[in-house]
Amino acid sequence: MIPRRPFLALLALAALAPAARSAEPVPSVKTVTFEAPSIGRKTAYKIALPADYETSGDNRYPVLYLLHGYSSNYLAWTNLGAAKAAKGLDLIVVMPDAGNSWYLNWAESAEGQKNAWDDFIVKDLIGHIDSTYRTVAAREGRAINGLSMGGFGGLALGLRHPDLFCSIGSHSGAIAYARGAGERLRTNQTPPQRKNGPSDNPDPKIEIDGFRSQVERSPKGKPFLKPEDADAADPFKLVLAVPKEKLPHIYLDCGTEDRLIGGSREFAKLLIEHNIPFTYAESAGGHTGAYWSREIGTSVAVQYIVLKRNLAARAEPPKETKESKP
Repeated sequence: MIPRRPFLALLALAALAPAARSAEPVPSVKTVTFEAPSIGRKTAYKIALPADYETSGDNRYPVLYLLHGYSSNYLAWTNLGAAKAAKGLDLIVVMPDAGNSWYLNWAESAEGQKNAWDDFIVKDLIGHIDSTYRTVAAREGRAINGLSMGGFGGLALGLRHPDLFCSIGSHSGAIAYARGAGERLRTNQTPPQRKNGPSDNPDPKIEIDGFRSQVERSPKGKPFLKPEDADAADPFKLVLAVPKEKLPHIYLDCGTEDRLIGGSREFAKLLIEHNIPFTYAESAGGHTGAYWSREIGTSVAVQYIVLKRNLAARAEPPKETKESKP
């Protein structure tokens, strides 16, 4: 049984003074489209700006990136209450669309596609957000999280780019995705196939031309060609390769009835064995919107406190040492 580590979450929730926050307006959410060179197409994101963004002068804000799951899209986190979870916080929340990409730079792309989805997040999207909005454009001002496929993405991206994020997280994450792919490549096993192929029915709610159906949203090619490709995206390996002093804070949660809970428990066990700090929670629930809607408030609170802690440390002048004295 994995021990829970609720202390940071409890401190965060207490510090946020829910009664005071209840009087604040829910941040407004808008849809923005932009060109993303890494994937060779126009895509979209939802963004929730703090209620005082337009009136706060030159104030700069930390950013939380929330990644959607497989077969979902950039509308998901708004529908799950992400803006409400950020109510009363000086925090920008960005909810991008990455199709069914697993947030990876694919090892092989077909049909003339560009599938550098890791680059899309860390180069195109972050660069666009930092140049368009008043963000804290530094590691101390960025966090990333996601659900299911996005939970894998939040950890894998954060551990591949620990210089960009001070907090990374996973809700019900498919954390073992790359590990399983690597094992199949080593033993020449056929990847599991879905019973039905992706649908070609367009979703009218998705405001991205040529990216509305599951067929259009599923990259053509292969995410991994050899075991080493999978290893390079495997959170179980990545977390041990990053020097401890450079690791972001790690947040994990999963429902006890979720089919993916084994991966979260195994990852938490690995962190405990290697004395890596993290925040972990299990509670009743499955791989459902009801669970994510309930838990998003806790994860935002935890990651917000980690952001504020890092920003405070960044603002402090270095302590004077004997050697530095004149």
